[in-house]
Amino acid sequence: MLILTGARKREVLNAKREDFDLIRRQWRIPMTKSGRPRHVPLSEGVLQLLDSIQRSERCEHVFANPKTNKAYNDIFCSWNTARKSVGLGDVRIHDLRHSFASFMVNAGRSLYEVQKILGHTQISTTQRYAHLSQDTLLEAANVVYKAVPLLMSMPSVSAVSGGRLILSKFKADKK
Repeated sequence: MLILTGARKREVLNAKREDFDLIRRQWRIPMTKSGRPRHVPLSEGVLQLLDSIQRSERCEHVFANPKTNKAYNDIFCSWNTARKSVGLGDVRIHDLRHSFASFMVNAGRSLYEVQKILGHTQISTTQRYAHLSQDTLLEAANVVYKAVPLLMSMPSVSAVSGGRLILSKFKADKK
């Protein structure tokens, strides 16, 4: 749920069934870190996850401790066991939020969209989460080349004279 929504750990642990509008595909988080409610869109993955969770009539929380039917206070031991078992020894649970933002940015989504979903009030906060992959950067660098295919047939730079580029065309000697 954390990596599929970009939500904070406490937001997920406190999630109640009544906070989810499956028809509008929205999760209303009533109280965020900034003290305001926000709405998180529910992807297909989140809908599948929610559908797979056993429901108890005696429990209002989505992710409840089956012994107490209350929200978990902490999930560090479970997280620690899971991450170590798959070789992610240094990955923190909050890194899932960072990964969510990075996946979105690398898929071409705007920082404004990421900011809105994560519930940041300042774009500078969102920028810290926006880690671009090398593939994304290479794709960005190739945008102009793809947009202007004539660049490959242009003359090449042979010298700089008095601050101006002197262009020459490479030609094979015709003999």
